[in-house]
Amino acid sequence: MLVAGAGVAGAACAEVLVRLGAAVTVLDRAESPNTEHLRGLGVAVVLGDEPPADLLDRLDDVVVSPGYAPHTPVVRAAVSAGVPVYSEPELAWRLRGPDAPAWLAITGTNGKTTTTTMLASILRAAGLHTAALGNIGEPLVHAALDGSRFDVLAVELSSFQLHWSSTMAPQAGALLNLADDHLEWHGSFAAYAEAKYAIWRGAGAGATAVGNLDDARVAHALAQVEGSVGVTVGEPKPGQLGVIDDRLVDWAFQAEPVDLGPAGGIRPAGRHNVSNALHAAALARAHGVAPAAVADGLAGYEPEPHRNAFIASVGGVAYVDDSKATNPHAAAASLHAYPRLVWIVGGQLKGVDISELVVSVADRLAGAVLLGIDRAEVAAALARHAPNVPVIDVARTDDGAMADVVGAAASLARPGDTVLLAPAAASKDMFISYAHRGDSFAAAVRALGSGA
Repeated sequence: MLVAGAGVAGAACAEVLVRLGAAVTVLDRAESPNTEHLRGLGVAVVLGDEPPADLLDRLDDVVVSPGYAPHTPVVRAAVSAGVPVYSEPELAWRLRGPDAPAWLAITGTNGKTTTTTMLASILRAAGLHTAALGNIGEPLVHAALDGSRFDVLAVELSSFQLHWSSTMAPQAGALLNLADDHLEWHGSFAAYAEAKYAIWRGAGAGATAVGNLDDARVAHALAQVEGSVGVTVGEPKPGQLGVIDDRLVDWAFQAEPVDLGPAGGIRPAGRHNVSNALHAAALARAHGVAPAAVADGLAGYEPEPHRNAFIASVGGVAYVDDSKATNPHAAAASLHAYPRLVWIVGGQLKGVDISELVVSVADRLAGAVLLGIDRAEVAAALARHAPNVPVIDVARTDDGAMADVVGAAASLARPGDTVLLAPAAASKDMFISYAHRGDSFAAAVRALGSGA
């Protein structure tokens, strides 16, 4: 077998396959501690963008790290040679043993990690051994080989991982929302959406399909799925979960609405997180978790960092870190939560047009500070759709850039405003990750507050 990519997922796949007695070759662009470690396990390592043609002739399968797009050389070569291509979650599904735990899976453009970790909190409150895995946490292939550790898994799945799957069919799957994202990888929105719909692959064989009725695209697709469960932040109908008198309720798995706790108590705050909580509750209820455990799990949930997180108040101005808002759809949720704000925006837009978002928030902007490689596109959208909003363009891309960004935002804000880092873009043009970007923002805010 060939494993393309020696990162966390690829190295885990190679290790597990070697343990099972497979002959494994790993392909990566450069040497790394992982390639050195894998060589020590007896794995052959090939450096480059694609393997030699004679190797492809001898392969049964190619396991790709999720970031390998359909147009990358190794994928094209494998497909041309008729070799099956899939990724780590699909391998984990295929390796499941007779004691394998159920998979309760989540996908969507935004909210995946919050919903997955909410679900894990609920499952733990029910006394179940679980973990949040997949696109987060430890690799799924480890759980597949030692399924006795878990009763049930909360599994986050990205569009990349779902694209590279063919048999994986979680016992319950939720689609949170759909918006333009990763179009440069998938090639079109239709291809992106089609990958997401694979979360419901098991619905025809008795699995539960859960989807967001407040998202028109998801609602339309869910209507085509037999036996589905809808989620709304409005008042639910039979077969749905929703909100009645500021209480989360389940009217899908009970003959009458049953209480699942206060909507106002959901953290992080925001309408979109109430929706996330309801999707987590739906998956837990599909697995037979009692309503009281759902309420307890949500009440005890500790939010993940960099998601609409308050950092500090400096000079009467609130500073909020929503660095996880890596696309316009995610940024919209937090931008609409504040009446007047200075928006820190920019990074890698990934081929997505930001104009619609600018139009929707223009009336609440006290200013905008631009950073990152695609800031010219953001500047053009602001000039076109919010011409009266003051804009500061920070061209620096070194480690000190965020201090300049926060300083510029402070100069535009007045007491009562919120300075919001909601970049609507990916971070790796300037930072290691969205978490690094958020940490840099928090450090700059604290330095501002200390007068450093």
